[in-house]
Amino acid sequence: MGNPNVKPRQDGKGSKSESRREELLRKAADLIAQKGFEGTSMRDIAAAVNILPGSLYHHFKSKEDMLIEIHQRVVDRMYDRVVEAIEAGKTPWEKLENAAVAHFEGLIESRNLVNIISPNFPEERGAINEQIKEQRSRYEDVFRDLFAGLDLRPDVQPNVLRLQVLGSLNFAPFWFREGGGLTATDVARQFVRNLRQGCAPLA
Repeated sequence: MGNPNVKPRQDGKGSKSESRREELLRKAADLIAQKGFEGTSMRDIAAAVNILPGSLYHHFKSKEDMLIEIHQRVVDRMYDRVVEAIEAGKTPWEKLENAAVAHFEGLIESRNLVNIISPNFPEERGAINEQIKEQRSRYEDVFRDLFAGLDLRPDVQPNVLRLQVLGSLNFAPFWFREGGGLTATDVARQFVRNLRQGCAPLA
C-alpha cells in the first residue's frame, strides 16, 4: 500500500512516466519510513517496484533527490490538514488543540513518518539539511503563530513551549498503540490541555 501521507503532484500530468514516478515516490516513502534514510538504498527501492536500479536513475538522480521531493509532499499534506483544523477552532487554545490533533493523527497514519518529516543527517549532508529546513519553515511558522497567540504567564516562553509540544508529539508514535484506551485525538488534546493548566495565567 502506498503511503497515504505523500501528497500527489497536482500539475495535471497523467503520463505513464509520471504514474511510474508517483509509484516510485510512494514506495520510497514506505521504505524510508520503515528503515530510515540511511538504511534504504536505491537498489531496495528498485527491487520493491520490480525494476532494475538503472531504470530508477532515469526518474531520479539520487536517493537524496527522492527524499527532498517526498519530504516536500509530506510537509504540504501535513500543512493542509493542520491549517484546515485550525480554521475550525474559535479560541487560540482550541485552535492549538485542533492543530495538535491534526499533526499527531498525520504521524499515526504512517507510524514511522517522523523518519521523513524530521530526518537527522550528519554534517556531510548539510545541503540536504538546508533544503529540509527550508521546506519545513512554512509548516513550523503555523505553530509559531499559534503559540505566539496564546495567553500565557509572563515567565513562559512561547518558543520553548512550542518545541516542547512538537517534540512530545513527534516522539509519541513510538509508544502510542491504538486500542489501548486512548485515541490519537485523546492523546493530542491531553497534551495541550495539560499544557494550558500549567502555563495559562491564573484566573
